[in-house]
Amino acid sequence: MSINTILLDLDDTVYPSNSGLWEAIGERINQFMIERVHISTESVLELRERLYHQYGTTMRGLAAEYQIDIYDYLAYVHDVPLKNYIQPDPALRQALLGLPYRPVIFTNADTAHARRVLSIIGIDDLVSNIIDILAVSPYCKPQEGAFKKALALVGEVDPHRVAFFDDNINNLKAARQMGFFTIRVGKRQYQPEYHSSIKMLRDIHQVFNPLSRELNTWQPELF
Repeated sequence: MSINTILLDLDDTVYPSNSGLWEAIGERINQFMIERVHISTESVLELRERLYHQYGTTMRGLAAEYQIDIYDYLAYVHDVPLKNYIQPDPALRQALLGLPYRPVIFTNADTAHARRVLSIIGIDDLVSNIIDILAVSPYCKPQEGAFKKALALVGEVDPHRVAFFDDNINNLKAARQMGFFTIRVGKRQYQPEYHSSIKMLRDIHQVFNPLSRELNTWQPELF
């Protein structure tokens, strides 16, 4: 069966996970919890861990248990100097230009953050759509409801026709169980939670069958 849709995670996927950007966002999350929610410094990390595992994201947990303003949260935690961490990536741009269609971003961040990241990297014009955490509310990755909403938003009824790229194993595992073709970005190794893997997103061509002459008949490699 051919792939009709490519879904790309954003953070630690479209840029290298060693950039330091996600760690900077994490520090902003900690600071938000201290300044806005008045959580003690000593309790922040433990609370973040629990909320993440219980709700899928810290934001959803804080909204459920502390009634935070999610728009304030998203603006606050993404207020970081992106250019200190990420740069234009001509190799990634060239790789995406070689795809049969423009990919869709599927992220637990918001669209504003996604657009800033994509613009700096230099691939904003190569993305057909952004599905953010607000678009799949009240769900988020790795919840099944988030993936079902994403499918509806891209107009696809069959997850087997969707290639999903992410760095997070929990997200990949959930997607694979639903029938998506799953590719981990960040480590070139096999694990049962996903079908295939690449070190960096610019290696995206490695995932597809190099013998295929017709782009719309590309198939993911299965290890």
